[in-house]
Amino acid sequence: MPGDVVQGPAQLVLTASVARRYYLDGRSKVEIADEFALSRFKVARLLELARSSGLVHIEIGSAGSINVELSGRLQEAYHLEHAIVVDTVDDHPETLRTVVGRAAAELLTEIVTADDVLGLGWARSLMAMSAALQRLAPCSVVQLTGALSRPDVDESSIELVRDVARVAKGPASFFYAPMIVPDPTTAAALRRQPEVARAMERFTSVTKAVVGVGGWDPPASTVYDAISQRERRALRRLGVRADVAGVFLDAEGTAVEAPLTERIIGIRAGQLRQVPEVIAIAYGPEKALAARAAIRGGYVNGIVTHTSFAQALLAAA
Repeated sequence: MPGDVVQGPAQLVLTASVARRYYLDGRSKVEIADEFALSRFKVARLLELARSSGLVHIEIGSAGSINVELSGRLQEAYHLEHAIVVDTVDDHPETLRTVVGRAAAELLTEIVTADDVLGLGWARSLMAMSAALQRLAPCSVVQLTGALSRPDVDESSIELVRDVARVAKGPASFFYAPMIVPDPTTAAALRRQPEVARAMERFTSVTKAVVGVGGWDPPASTVYDAISQRERRALRRLGVRADVAGVFLDAEGTAVEAPLTERIIGIRAGQLRQVPEVIAIAYGPEKALAARAAIRGGYVNGIVTHTSFAQALLAAA
């Protein structure tokens, strides 16, 4: 249908991937349907949409800032539910946070439904996503970690959850507690507090989550920045190379249980791994190996990132 448009970044990547298989790889509609677990009717509709929207001319291209070719390659290489790569050559951290945050907001607008329970970790990239979020299905929003304050950031995980829930016009489950406390006894007492316990009971109901990825080699993590040098050395000796929502991972994505784990108020490794869809907002190619660990370990199955990060992640594959 002339004038059709491709709605949303996930739909754009899927449409481009199907079109690439058909027009460039010479695959049949039946083969494509089998590969993507779609009906033949859906494949035909996507091919029609690719033509009518202008996505396909003689070659496959993209209107806008999403690199559909790189997104498709990343999705295939790591078997991801979603891979959205923003095409940018500007590697300034603030610029990257803004552009990947905006793309993540568009993705959430597309894929979150009223049946979802949306869990949110804390990272500055998620704050950028929240700032760009204009619409969201009326879903429940759950805080996944305590507040981790930074001197250069005013907002906390509580404000993040409240802001996203306000856009969704849905209920918010949040709690007033720091992410890292001085000792396990304090952490256990905080987890028994009614508001904390009620929010943490919601962890098993989360169907989609958005998290940041922290890298440890080289260090690029809010958790890394929040702990002492002695604690960093101890975690490194245990093999920690990444963190996701306060869950420590080694280079291959295996969860590392450390003394610090018992002092963290937030979702645990087993709970995070049970969330059906976890999308990481990742920027800064130095964290590509950390993202690979999170994906390999099964803690992340979707990613929103940018050109140089995607290239580094593909090289690491």
